[in-house]
Amino acid sequence: MTRNMMPIRRVFRVVNGGTPSSEPENWGGDIPWATPADFTGCLTEITTTRRTLTPAGVRSGSVVVPRGSLLVSTRAPIGYVGITGSDMAFNQGCRALVPRMAADVRFFGYQLEAQRLDLQAQGLGTTFLELSSDKLSSFTVVTPSLDDQHRIADFLDAETARIDQLIELYGQLSRLAAERSQRVVDKAVEACTDIVPLRYIVRFREGPGIMAVDFHTAGVPLIRIAGLKKGEVTLNGCNFLDPDKVASQWSQFRLRLDDRLISGSATMGEVSVVRDPDVVGSVPYTGLIILRPAQANVDMKYVEAFLRSSLFSRQINLLKTGATMQHFGPTHLSQVRAPLPSPDQQRRVAAIAHEAQRHAMTCEELATRQVALLSERRHALIHAAVTGQFDISSASGRNVTEGVSA
Repeated sequence: MTRNMMPIRRVFRVVNGGTPSSEPENWGGDIPWATPADFTGCLTEITTTRRTLTPAGVRSGSVVVPRGSLLVSTRAPIGYVGITGSDMAFNQGCRALVPRMAADVRFFGYQLEAQRLDLQAQGLGTTFLELSSDKLSSFTVVTPSLDDQHRIADFLDAETARIDQLIELYGQLSRLAAERSQRVVDKAVEACTDIVPLRYIVRFREGPGIMAVDFHTAGVPLIRIAGLKKGEVTLNGCNFLDPDKVASQWSQFRLRLDDRLISGSATMGEVSVVRDPDVVGSVPYTGLIILRPAQANVDMKYVEAFLRSSLFSRQINLLKTGATMQHFGPTHLSQVRAPLPSPDQQRRVAAIAHEAQRHAMTCEELATRQVALLSERRHALIHAAVTGQFDISSASGRNVTEGVSA
């Protein structure tokens, strides 16, 4: 393939988008209006958008480009590419590329996807990075013959579809493993009888309402939600408090070894354990709830299993409050009811839940690794094809895919 290079402005007309005012007559019409939120991470045809415009909305603040144009997100994030599946308007977070000559927009869309990092490097701005019209217009692209463009785009459509299908299958594997784990936990927990109020099993205390004026550069760590990582309490993202003030006002909140923390506003049932000696003595921020056994015969690993169960989530979902962010606290937890089996059965349930979670995490890690490798392979394949690093005129897609290093 001949490597002719030219700036985008020679191949496409660059069109800026816009946003109409909020008057009702501008919105809810039949004209799709794209924003960066309507893009995916890969080149796709955009056929529907989250919001639509009326003709009045287009006239007052936007612009329509024809079907078969390229849309490039030029802020938050830069470098996502889509093909308009119909005549389409778009906002100022995108720029459209309308062909000036006969061109296969799929070929150029793939090329821009492969050069996303280069596009992002062109972004400028102090508040947020934006790729200007001038920078995008000057960006150089490979421009082979139209026949080569068609051939390469057809090849990449087929090969990326195979890779995307594999990525979706690994996503399904991860989801199915998580669903299986949830069913196993639910079955184990719900087999237990002797339902009692949860407050008979664990005591709960929410972290104190500490203000930003109390933060120091050193002292007693103040644990934030960011510190709850993969089932353990860490100092990640912590602030610090004056030790004297902690001793006089918040000493009852200091964490002990083997304490459990749960967030009242984050992922349901995610319990983190204090294992790190550096965390002992720290204070949890408001919104984090300390869990401690209320009886000597309570196995906290069983409590963790219960908090991951649907029996818990169904109850707490009925009790949560908050119009914008759903939140629960000790008042809600005190109304939850839970099984309290014998210590032996608690240990059995905890072991079953642990094994189910371990299996789900193993599957998720496997799927994540494979998706990352497939994504690298996809990028390498696109880059090699659009830059002419191999001749696809007689290539078998499978052979070429195997020959490209990720």
